Amino acid sequence: DTVPCGTVGKLLQTGTGLRSGADGVCVFKCLVNKDTEYCRVGKESVLITLGYNSALLQFRSHSEYSTFSNALKNCRNQHKEHSVFSQRTEESSAAQYFQFYGCLSQQQNMMQDFVRTATYHRAILQNHIDFKDKVVLDVGCGSGILSFFAVQAGARKVYAVEASSVAKYAEILVQSNNLSDKISVLSGKIEEISLPENVDVIVSEPMGYMLFNERMLESYLHSKKWLKSNGMMFPTFSDIHLAPFSDEQLYMEHYSRANFWYQQCFYGVNLSSLRNAAVDEYFRQPIVDTFDIRILMARTVKYTVNFTEAAEEDLYRVEIPFVFQVMQSGLIHGLAFWFDVAFVGSLVTVWLSTAPTEPLTHWYQVRCLLQTPLFAKEGETLSGKVLFVANKRQSYDIQIVAVVEETGFKSGNVPFVPDLLGLIPPCYMILTINITLQTWQHQKPCSCVVISVRANEAMLPAM
Repeated sequence: DTVPCGTVGKLLQTGTGLRSGADGVCVFKCLVNKDTEYCRVGKESVLITLGYNSALLQFRSHSEYSTFSNALKNCRNQHKEHSVFSQRTEESSAAQYFQFYGCLSQQQNMMQDFVRTATYHRAILQNHIDFKDKVVLDVGCGSGILSFFAVQAGARKVYAVEASSVAKYAEILVQSNNLSDKISVLSGKIEEISLPENVDVIVSEPMGYMLFNERMLESYLHSKKWLKSNGMMFPTFSDIHLAPFSDEQLYMEHYSRANFWYQQCFYGVNLSSLRNAAVDEYFRQPIVDTFDIRILMARTVKYTVNFTEAAEEDLYRVEIPFVFQVMQSGLIHGLAFWFDVAFVGSLVTVWLSTAPTEPLTHWYQVRCLLQTPLFAKEGETLSGKVLFVANKRQSYDIQIVAVVEETGFKSGNVPFVPDLLGLIPPCYMILTINITLQTWQHQKPCSCVVISVRANEAMLPAM
């Protein structure tokens, strides 16, 4: 019999040898998909490599070998358009993404985020009755830390799914902690693998910068196809918060960077024709950093995503309207974003917050600058919308439109044409703190930027 592609296949020991079927003793179990690595050994044997493990399968006849080998070839030859993930993701983006998360150093960075890890631990362990004797799916398990928490809470079985090469390290941890009977590490994408049974609980850490970046939330929602009708999701829902802010230093820093392209004699070359394009590019890039809440000029607006109810398609285009009552007069330089997620269990609801008022996490906060600051007086109304449009770079194109209703002054993060640039990938994210620009995580810090501040009458409101 053939082993179905994308399923957990079993070879069973019978009185006459190895075979796949409903009876006998299981001697080898593996996940078979289009990424399975194998090679022929001799005339009637196959060597399969699955992460940390390898197995040599010897068949009784060439016919049995051919049947099994053809099943593997069919898996390898499947077209990528069969995968929801492949349809929505550029191959180069996916390769970079999984290479990034395949590094132990990046797993360590996330695990050492005390707020993140301790909150998940508390949410799972304090709701132990939701996990006791239950089957759990861990989506994008990474090192497998959430799977271990689920077992600590009493889970009967955990399927830990991981698409990056870190899956082999998760398998090592499972074996070294003697939990192979409890945790099965499945190497592959949740959109492409199959489970042998439905699950009672799904756990995952699918949040990116600004909540939506990396588009893993869609994989999290996709995994609900394996969730029982009365199943639970940890996290359960998320709130994204936004508020206008005033930060002249940050604004002028970006404006001054673009002024590099204002030079008319750079080694004899006139660069000024690219200055406007540079301004557009710099102001389209969201800034990942943290800030003092005193720069906020209004109470936040909240947008909720309920993971138990939302579908993948709901995240292809997210529009967040806003109406702010300005609490202090001044220039509005942009909008600040952060998110909270809730773990709603049978015993307690636990919150994880990335707000600027809470201890800092590896998500920081995110700010988007307006190309032209808007002046608003205390009591005036700032209205508009934020539009997130998913792209194939595992990110979103973001467009912000804001207007001061009393004066009609209008601005945005891009010119008012459909020309957008999304959140840049995590390994290239710009981190701006004070005057020093530091590149994100594993990149080398760049030098300080000297800001030259000049009055620009065109940016000042009419008085």
